[in-house]
Amino acid sequence: MKTLTDHLAQYAAYHRDPRNISTHVVGVPMILLAVVTLLSVPVAMVGVVPVSAATPVTVAACIFYLRLDRRFGVAMTLLLLLTMLVAHWLAGLSTANWLWTGMGLFVLGWAIQFLGHYFEGKKPAFVDDLMGLLIAPLFLVAEAAFLFNMRLEEKAAIELRVGTVHRRKPAVAA
Repeated sequence: MKTLTDHLAQYAAYHRDPRNISTHVVGVPMILLAVVTLLSVPVAMVGVVPVSAATPVTVAACIFYLRLDRRFGVAMTLLLLLTMLVAHWLAGLSTANWLWTGMGLFVLGWAIQFLGHYFEGKKPAFVDDLMGLLIAPLFLVAEAAFLFNMRLEEKAAIELRVGTVHRRKPAVAA
């Protein structure tokens, strides 16, 4: 099994332009919410817990993240539980509203993603490795941790493999 650093470095190699990373901050959560929302119908109640196709998929993802790294895994589990709550709320809308919301988030999220990769000048990571679809939300959690000076040893290990994020030079006024 690949390590946390292996997964994040492989994904980061496709995401070194800050504009691309910024588009992912918007697009990845939209896509994640869309997929969980679309998998949330039909729903069955098991006691007081709503269960849908999204449930085993989310549980499997949480197990993957927790096995990969305990601290990031806990953060991802909390985020996925929040996503499930919102998705199940959306699943309670009329069929048309649920479907339009889920599909709209999915299409718009991917459009934003592809805009970012236009800036980057590279194809999306999932084209070469489908695991990129599972690593994308984790990458954002890691980037947030790095922003708050957490897990800097992980950031250093990633940057040692793929380099730093390319900082654009400010435009010079004429």
